[in-house]
Amino acid sequence: MSVEREKLEADVLIVGAGPAGLACALRLSQLIEQNAAAGKTPAISAENIYVLEKARELGAHQLSGAIMDPCALRELVPDFEKSAPLDTPVTGDAAYFLTATASWKLPITPPPLQNHGNYVVSLNRLTKWLGGLVEKSGVNVFTQFAGASLIYEGNGVAGVITEDKGVGKNGKPKDNFTPGYELRSKVTVLAEGPRGSLTKDLVNHYHLDGVNPQVYGIGIKELWDVQPGRIDAGYVAHTLGWPLDSDKYGGGWIYGLRENRVSLGMVVGLEYSHSLFDPHAAFQTFKTHPFVRRILEGGKLVRYGAKTVPYGGWYSMPRTYVDGGLIVGDSASLLNSQRLKGIHTAIKSGMLAAETIYEALAAGDPSAKSLGAFPKKLEASWIKTELWAVRNFHQGFHDGLWPGLLNAGMQFVSGGRGLADPMHCRPGYQDFRRLERPRELVDQSARFKGDGVLTFDRLTDVYHSGTRHEEDQPCHLVVSDPGICADRCVREYGNPCQYYCPAAVYEMTLESGQPKLKVNASNCVHCKTCDIADPYQIVNWVPPEGGGGPNYEGM
Repeated sequence: MSVEREKLEADVLIVGAGPAGLACALRLSQLIEQNAAAGKTPAISAENIYVLEKARELGAHQLSGAIMDPCALRELVPDFEKSAPLDTPVTGDAAYFLTATASWKLPITPPPLQNHGNYVVSLNRLTKWLGGLVEKSGVNVFTQFAGASLIYEGNGVAGVITEDKGVGKNGKPKDNFTPGYELRSKVTVLAEGPRGSLTKDLVNHYHLDGVNPQVYGIGIKELWDVQPGRIDAGYVAHTLGWPLDSDKYGGGWIYGLRENRVSLGMVVGLEYSHSLFDPHAAFQTFKTHPFVRRILEGGKLVRYGAKTVPYGGWYSMPRTYVDGGLIVGDSASLLNSQRLKGIHTAIKSGMLAAETIYEALAAGDPSAKSLGAFPKKLEASWIKTELWAVRNFHQGFHDGLWPGLLNAGMQFVSGGRGLADPMHCRPGYQDFRRLERPRELVDQSARFKGDGVLTFDRLTDVYHSGTRHEEDQPCHLVVSDPGICADRCVREYGNPCQYYCPAAVYEMTLESGQPKLKVNASNCVHCKTCDIADPYQIVNWVPPEGGGGPNYEGM
């Protein structure tokens, strides 16, 4: 469909209003103000900075554990404690190893899981607060606008085309059709979070891959109101072991919040071998453990969410710059998988990107030559110090828990080297083992259904995510060859999309006696696990019409 688009010009275009993107925008506004105060003509103006956010409002798609190391936020907003929505400081922490019936508290909490000085936060609320500071500075923030495609020009990018609104399922314009904008900018910053669709396209287009492919985990989370006295506000517990087997990397968390509220969840590395493993069911089973049950019993589920996290670390970082473009935050593989923290590194990377951009535009040169200062700034900062020390951490768990723990110990004494340096890994989807027996659809009747009180099925959880999409729009989960799903995948893997998706999006049905894939796109919580874990790599997640997706209020 060829349409005429309105063109807008910006100095800087930031795609994604998460911690990295908002930190970039806020730091740019600070640099503008500082130069004006010093009597210098600023290189750009705040009103020529645009931030695009696909969610219906700021923070709606922001989901995290979330324990925040405040070091980067303190650099960006020195007096943040006066106004930031910090739920509670961490007041105590512990690590447990679980068996099916018992919990064993480790005598010493491993240093990466020690959180004194950190804060338990709602990333949704923190993002709204940051966004308020950005808007107050004069930067333009546009919600309900998704970046549909990059504008490639020369050896780089020159902006973004936003998604068309008002397109029906049949791909034809409806009465309310509005074409997307052609947003051109001198510098485009991709701050989309894990597996961003534009970032994926950019990395593939220019072959920007790092030493290793990116690997991911899926995090599944619930927010509960519990009975008074069940857990102290600020208490943080992490768990290893049951219900995960030793060939799976992952664990659970339980965070005590104010007002008798609990955040709990489980994260599982997406490189397990059993194609019919169900991360959502594993998390629900986790809640039945006596250690967890005694906290939750008598309580009430408030919210649900799921997202992926980039585990690859320093060696999975793509080249973060091209002519006219930078990649920051989780999109740039800047999460510390050992500490399970990435908010602070995302904020710092956004700040460093802003400083790089300002210098480049002040010199009138937004080329890769000038923007190439960004990775140099990363290397000179504490981000490199922190991530270099864990550069081989997650790779060591690629073959299971016990080899991973051995490698982690070796890294601790070798400054991050571990058993090999660099320790290579393969994409997680390559680890699925083919099934030995099936010749037809795997029976779904025994799937985990939950008791409706402590444990829940996926559709009940999706309801608690606040997810909604415009029903009459093209499917944003593009399966390039559905025939593979109905034939090879049935026989070879048992259609793992039905299991790894935490939102019941994918369903195999029989039509005239033949298997057929049904995609329930309206359930999608935008975790992008399907794009990552599909064994044939034929699923492409693209943004739906702006404003669609989950509503992670208070999470």
